[in-house]
Amino acid sequence: MPDLFDHAAPEGPAEGPAPDRPLADRLRPTRLDQVIGQDKALGPDGPLGAMLAAGQLASLILWGPPGVGKTTIARLLANATDLQFVQISAIFSGVAELRKLFDQARKMRAAGQGTLLFVDEIHRFNKAQQDSFLPYMEDGTIILVGATTENPSFELNAALMSRAQVIVLERLDLADLELLAQRAEQALGRALPLTGHAREALLEMADGDGRALLNLIAQVDGWEVEDKLDPQALGARLMRRAAQYDKAGEAHYNLISALHKAVRGSDPDAALYWLARMIEGGEDPRYLARRLVRMAIEDIGLADPQAQAVTLEAWQTFERLGAPEGELALAQAVIYLALAPKSNAGYAAWKAAQRLARETGSQPPPKHILNAPTAMMKEQGYGEGYVYDHDAEDGFSGQDYFPEGVKRPVLYAPLERGYERELGKRVAYFARLRARRAK
Repeated sequence: MPDLFDHAAPEGPAEGPAPDRPLADRLRPTRLDQVIGQDKALGPDGPLGAMLAAGQLASLILWGPPGVGKTTIARLLANATDLQFVQISAIFSGVAELRKLFDQARKMRAAGQGTLLFVDEIHRFNKAQQDSFLPYMEDGTIILVGATTENPSFELNAALMSRAQVIVLERLDLADLELLAQRAEQALGRALPLTGHAREALLEMADGDGRALLNLIAQVDGWEVEDKLDPQALGARLMRRAAQYDKAGEAHYNLISALHKAVRGSDPDAALYWLARMIEGGEDPRYLARRLVRMAIEDIGLADPQAQAVTLEAWQTFERLGAPEGELALAQAVIYLALAPKSNAGYAAWKAAQRLARETGSQPPPKHILNAPTAMMKEQGYGEGYVYDHDAEDGFSGQDYFPEGVKRPVLYAPLERGYERELGKRVAYFARLRARRAK
């Protein structure tokens, strides 16, 4: 492992224009107040601003999407607090390298120099590697600043999380990206050869990623064009950046939650949008089909019994047609679910039944509803007093089917929505007959 401490001081502005340096590197901020789009974290009332004002920097986890300044902020924090900046990547470093690094940091501390250890992609470290930081964080050998694009509560262990404050960094909005584009034009010495609409299209292509925007601008700056490019000409020369989506990460859970809640909230337009976002991001349509069936069961239930059949048929249609044609079947199922009457009465009744089953343990059914295939069972009273409902008045005996000693509960309470309105009438009808039979 190279001696990272020999070359790890925060970089200042480069001497001269250095045209061979990437544009993103040339525009790297040299002061925290130059960082774009992170005022909530860096402002006077933000967590980092408050730490710096107090002169006490704690270990941090910087959580945010790509291209929002995680590495830059870590460098500038080290500069602002006179700490030695050391950067490693969890992708390339192992326990042996970490031990050597900790030994170097301990020596630096003995000489009066603190160390800010910046760990990029910290979520890539396993539990043992994450645990190796703990004693050095506790005794002050290092200030740990980890960077991750993944939700730390999912990816980092509890011991590490308890010793570091999570700072949420936000994706850059269009105003932030426009400011960054203006800085780039100043550095390049000329305006981008784009019409106003093409400029907006360029900012949207970056999808909130400042580094991606600067890379796009560098490409545009290299073109020799006579007139300003319109959006169509720009689109022909540049590919739109793929949307950020991790099928195994937080984006997966966030977007399926958004889809489910939009359906539950009876908003077909929003539901279609989130479905499209997931499919465009590469989500497995079969996963989405299964979740649509779940929505039909949990949030619509018997208010529209047809909803479950619609989702199952959409799933089957996709299996037969495949993509992209079969995706339309899923989209139509989403529209149907969003517009269907909603009821969680069946879901709530099942959860209540599960709770009651756990509370009553192994209590047996009442003897009058037990079969008696042997003489001994008949002698024990099995089946005695049972009334065959088809022979009873109205086809309803009104007998009690719960264990002896269990007070009859009301588990299913249908709502006044859709088909459940009719089911509610039937529940009330049987309740009246049951009360009449009990007299």
